Amino acid sequence: MLESLSEWITRNLFHIAPQTHLADAVDFFIADTIKIFLLMAVIIFVVSIIRTYLPPTKVKKILSSNNEYAANFLASLIGIATPFCTCSAIPLFLGFIETGVPLGATFSFLVASPMINEVALAMLWGMFGIKIALLYILSGLIIANLSGIIIGKMNVESLLEESVLKNGGRLGHLRSITWKERLIYAKNYTGSILKKVWLYVILGIGLGAWIHGYVPTGWLAQYAASDNWYAVPLAVLVGIPLYSNAAGIIPIVGALTEKGVSLGTSLAFMMAVTGLSLPEFLILKKVMKVKLIIIFAAVVGTGIIITGYLFNAIL
Repeated sequence: MLESLSEWITRNLFHIAPQTHLADAVDFFIADTIKIFLLMAVIIFVVSIIRTYLPPTKVKKILSSNNEYAANFLASLIGIATPFCTCSAIPLFLGFIETGVPLGATFSFLVASPMINEVALAMLWGMFGIKIALLYILSGLIIANLSGIIIGKMNVESLLEESVLKNGGRLGHLRSITWKERLIYAKNYTGSILKKVWLYVILGIGLGAWIHGYVPTGWLAQYAASDNWYAVPLAVLVGIPLYSNAAGIIPIVGALTEKGVSLGTSLAFMMAVTGLSLPEFLILKKVMKVKLIIIFAAVVGTGIIITGYLFNAIL
């Protein structure tokens, strides 16, 4: 249906000749823009309702009152329903540390929050289908859990800056809210998220549309096919210096995959951009020593590379 609508708009409103590079690019842009924004609006609204049950004070209580492994798992799940980029996830990460949440659990949250969230779910569903979206969410949860467990077992609290450890937080009073207030919050939050990410979505889909319409299919596949052993680690290394959230990177990943780049390689690239960006490291440098940042990057990066190879093997 969306494909037919996009073709009609391209041919009848824009008067672009069919079966040309420009027509292919415009068709891709229109169809994916409509599909992704519809999915984003619905999924963000639903997750916003869930988020009203998870204020920061309650989250801190939950993570501080469970055993180590349960805390890692819950922290990863909470990451799905909380900030969708590292810039907004790091303040919560610091709050968890200051309140005494186990360090491993805080890192599980820090990995999961930008990598797997409602925006990623909506856009992956729109670009690749529900099966790939769920596989990505599951692999992200595994990476977040294992990364947090490994870092927690290393006892690296001494690598945090002293100012972070000294700032103890207090849990405030939790006020119950009505369903009307939840719905109003969800509506306002959905609107605020869409306002923040719409430009990233448009730019990402625009670049993806250009790749779809103009980049030769075999050119990218030659270097990033699943049978090239170096493709996955290279994609991760290329992704780390970049910074984007899911809204900006998923349309590009979709176009790369369509042009022959293996899915595991493309998703590893996406995970590196959203979960291991250089700007994130610069922010974390204010609260932890370089050695801990290197440990964090090495553990998470290894998990992403392994996941990329597994995706290439099974898909």
